Amino acid sequence: MFWFKSMLFILKIKKFFRENPAALCVLGFQGLLLVSAGLLIQGNSLLADSVATYAYFSLVLGVVLQFIYLVRHERRQNRRDEG
Repeated sequence: MFWFKSMLFILKIKKFFRENPAALCVLGFQGLLLVSAGLLIQGNSLLADSVATYAYFSLVLGVVLQFIYLVRHERRQNRRDEG
């Protein structure tokens, strides 16, 4: 029973990431930002700055991907409504 529930959970996660392609980039941003904060706490400000820069780029990529997905989804909806 546990195996079935865990497989169902994994399938739901896969479906979520297929429907929201930018979610991985946003999760990557959050992870990199936490790593950057940890490095800053340890006193390694140069490496923390570099990691934070990559985190920012990951966030920008996520926003761009989400915008592209939104535009494509809107176009598909308009075609369905017209046709």
